[in-house]
Amino acid sequence: MELTQRQEEYWNKNLKVTAVLMAIWFLVTYGVGYFARDLSFNFFGWPFSFWVAAQGALVVYVLIVWYYARYMNRLDQEYGVAEEEEE
Repeated sequence: MELTQRQEEYWNKNLKVTAVLMAIWFLVTYGVGYFARDLSFNFFGWPFSFWVAAQGALVVYVLIVWYYARYMNRLDQEYGVAEEEEE
């Protein structure tokens, strides 16, 4: 099946945002987690590296999911492929 120009644009935008968000996920998961050991100060009685790993990463993951859902809803509406809401 041959894709139209409009479908290719939609798919390319989807791939770009997915790649950027996956890069952010990777940096938060591995980059910040790895270097957090060097952050040797206490934050509310716990090592800051604990907070980065246990709390900060989860907040970033939720923000990634929220942004992706919002972005894709707008993209779906722009390209006319949005799902209709049932009442």
